[in-house]
Amino acid sequence: MTLSAAGASIRRVHLIGICGTGMASLAGLLAESGAEVRGSDEAVYPPMSTMLRDMGIRVLQGYKAEHLDDRPDLVVVGNIATRTNPEAVAAAERGIPYRSMAAAIGELFLEGRHPIVVAGTHGKTTTSALMAWVLSSAGRDPSFLVGGVLRNFGRSYGLGRGREFVIEGDEYETAFFDKGPKFLHYRPKTAILTSVEFDHAEMYSDLDAVKAAFRKLIALVPPDGLLIYCADDPNVLEVVAGVACPSVAYGEGRGPGWRGRILASGAEGMEMEVSRDGSPYGLFRTPMTGVQNLRNVLSVVAAADACSVPARAIGAGLAAFEGVKRRQEVRGEAGGVLVIDDFAHHPTAVRLTLAGTRDRYAGRRLWAVFEPRTNTTRRSVFQEEYGASFDAADRIVIAAVDHPERAPEGQRFSAERLVADLKAHGKDALYLPAVSDIVAHLKSHARPGDVVMVMSNGAFGGIHDKLLAALGA
Repeated sequence: MTLSAAGASIRRVHLIGICGTGMASLAGLLAESGAEVRGSDEAVYPPMSTMLRDMGIRVLQGYKAEHLDDRPDLVVVGNIATRTNPEAVAAAERGIPYRSMAAAIGELFLEGRHPIVVAGTHGKTTTSALMAWVLSSAGRDPSFLVGGVLRNFGRSYGLGRGREFVIEGDEYETAFFDKGPKFLHYRPKTAILTSVEFDHAEMYSDLDAVKAAFRKLIALVPPDGLLIYCADDPNVLEVVAGVACPSVAYGEGRGPGWRGRILASGAEGMEMEVSRDGSPYGLFRTPMTGVQNLRNVLSVVAAADACSVPARAIGAGLAAFEGVKRRQEVRGEAGGVLVIDDFAHHPTAVRLTLAGTRDRYAGRRLWAVFEPRTNTTRRSVFQEEYGASFDAADRIVIAAVDHPERAPEGQRFSAERLVADLKAHGKDALYLPAVSDIVAHLKSHARPGDVVMVMSNGAFGGIHDKLLAALGA
């Protein structure tokens, strides 16, 4: 495969911020296309650092102008880079072509394909991963780029020979020189909209601004495309009102479009029945649990059916899906205590993740360990909402806010106040700022049969391995 941008052949590519989930995935796509790929970053940790190492892609530590001395054909600027980043400055000053990650994906990989763009505040990583796997298991050989490592493939990307390209559509800003959402570069032929809530407070002023961004995505779906949207979300219904492109709804219970109902749920997953416009479509099983994952499954069934994948093949893919790293991923069991890792950070995601875990491990004591570390969770915007997000947990541990100084003074989230609110509602909650304190507390108080759900969008100080080592000592 020959890559080109603006008519020029692309052989050597340098990625600024290569260890980000999207950037590492793009690095993999570029390498599989035959390009010579390398990159730079400051924060290097698994799973992306491991994936890059296994691909043989060189990662340079830190950002330095001399990293571009050999003049690569293209520099891809991740949204972690500011306009003062030494490599971004060097690329501009030396006249080296550069693109944002999203623009590079659109220009280099999506032309002439059928992009299936999965967007929404919640569920887009799991949904796009499941979509990619269902198409792959059905023999469609899709390409995909997902914001997490798919356990079925052991990577977050794939360059297939089929027409479909499944991509997670992030609403976050593209780059310092392009403040629009990434998904505006992804040319959707099929779009899945899972949910719409306020998030990314440093980028969006309010919920209306978030809705406006998703409306721009929907406007890109062509007349011969398809919008698949979650009818259970009132904000989604508002966003899709009056859309010009063909569209179909999905949701729990009865109603038009694709509908589902959970028949059974437990440690092995869940069984569900699916109907289309009131007519039975099929019974399906998946290793996942929870209402949110029911909705994720329904959207994938709708999209796969629209791509002419038979129901039997869809069912086989759903049943064989192994999940995504850091999405309800079992990290291990020690001393009879099960430790699970999840990316949840938005209050809705925390609530749904814990509810789904409760369904899977009914009868077992559930611990919730939460680290506030996103740009939004560092702020007080969801201070009240978090008080109702931990209802499914039996015991709750809240860690210190990661880098609280990154939030504006006077608008900072208070972990101590959250614990006080939880206690006022009768919950067993504790504020333990340090990872060492959390590990020591769980070692002393967790008992065989307990389930510990660790929720953070970062490495959380390596708490998972430290906890398993302590519990097994």
